[in-house]
Amino acid sequence: MIAFLGLGRMGAPMAGRLVAAGYKVTVWNRTPRAPEGATVAASPAAAVAEAELVITMLSDPGAVRRVLAEALPGLRPGTLVVEMSTIGPEAVAGLRELLPAKVGLVDAPVLGSVEPARDGTLTVLAGGAPEDLARCREVLEVFGRVREAGGPGAGAALKVAVMSALVPAQVLLAETLARAEAGGVDAGALLDVLGGTPLGGLVERVRPAVENGPPGTRYALGLAAKDLTLASPGAGTIAAAARDRLLEAAAAGLGGADLTAVFGHLRAAGRTEVGAAGRADAAGHAGNRTAGGADGGQVDGGSDGGQVDGGSAGGADAAGRAEERAGTAGEPARSRGVAKVNPASVPATNGRYSHATKAAGLLFVSGQVALDGEGRVVGEDDMTRQSEHVMELLARILADQGCTFDDVTHIRTHLTDMSRLLEYAAVRGRYITGEPPASTTVEVSRLFQPGLLIEVEVIAALPAER
Repeated sequence: MIAFLGLGRMGAPMAGRLVAAGYKVTVWNRTPRAPEGATVAASPAAAVAEAELVITMLSDPGAVRRVLAEALPGLRPGTLVVEMSTIGPEAVAGLRELLPAKVGLVDAPVLGSVEPARDGTLTVLAGGAPEDLARCREVLEVFGRVREAGGPGAGAALKVAVMSALVPAQVLLAETLARAEAGGVDAGALLDVLGGTPLGGLVERVRPAVENGPPGTRYALGLAAKDLTLASPGAGTIAAAARDRLLEAAAAGLGGADLTAVFGHLRAAGRTEVGAAGRADAAGHAGNRTAGGADGGQVDGGSDGGQVDGGSAGGADAAGRAEERAGTAGEPARSRGVAKVNPASVPATNGRYSHATKAAGLLFVSGQVALDGEGRVVGEDDMTRQSEHVMELLARILADQGCTFDDVTHIRTHLTDMSRLLEYAAVRGRYITGEPPASTTVEVSRLFQPGLLIEVEVIAALPAER
């Protein structure tokens, strides 16, 4: 039996292919769903209890580690875990330390998006011990062509290297187009000329998005930013520059959109820059060069969708705050010893606050609520679902800074109905499994958006200070 953990845009069609190929499949997803013919498990541990092979397809390193930690009680000696997310070789090494010695591990991230996942035409980059690779190869071939990269971690390393070339190339093309258009060059003419160069394949792939807008999400912009953060955590590389462009776009509310949305984002930014340059030039000729007037009189950008807190897309002032938002890219902006943290793995704030700040060896995480990337309440009147969403957001922010819930020193919870405390406590117990941190729980009459039942904030010790 195969256990498949994670049924997102990629995981759902991949699990469906296994069912269609005749395998017995048990699935688990934080929000219950399943392809036809699969068995649904209530927890990761239940999903893997009878599995010979366990496949994970999740959003980021923190999610993979957390789900596998929840699965540990159900893993049997001899089980083989095949990690197919994009998490990088260091995270794979961390999983090897987490898993029991008698549980095998193969890292097998994929190249391709939703349509190849559905059609079985992905490229699988597999790393692991030869006997483990041989054991899972037939299953991996259900997803597409398998390329064995080498020993443990080799598949993850190869995937990160590939993405550090592919994604920056697309961002470079988007920036080139934006700057050319701002300078009066016709976009169609530029694409036609570039189509006859070695960039032709990429040009034709993105042309529909340039001409008609981005398609439905195949490869989320926020995940692309995450991949480049894995590939280039520091600064001074082309990949790092592309990563920062994507972080700006994610901060402007495009994290859940297709990667090709970066074309529209940079074209709009290019038009703004040209207009701003013209205004600044006119002001200069008029002798009005007052310091501090470069923000055009705006404080918040005026596009926060009416939200005060909670992580919805918005934040039209994102470009002006790009250096602060680079905190997830390894080079956080600092102000009097304080670093601002805004991971691409969670929906952007509205620009009036940061998801977290770092100071004096501590990570202070803002209150998280159950809103999706478009600012809609997740789980109306469902305390369990809202609690799961909030804890997932907290876990991703902690993971972005190398932390887990074990590093939390204090957790503060706001509930709109204290009689539903046990529903929240049951979810929290799945995430905080060790010695609990200091805790405060209070009842409030309401939160900032109708329908929200819970808000949770945490303080954690950063790794270097432990």
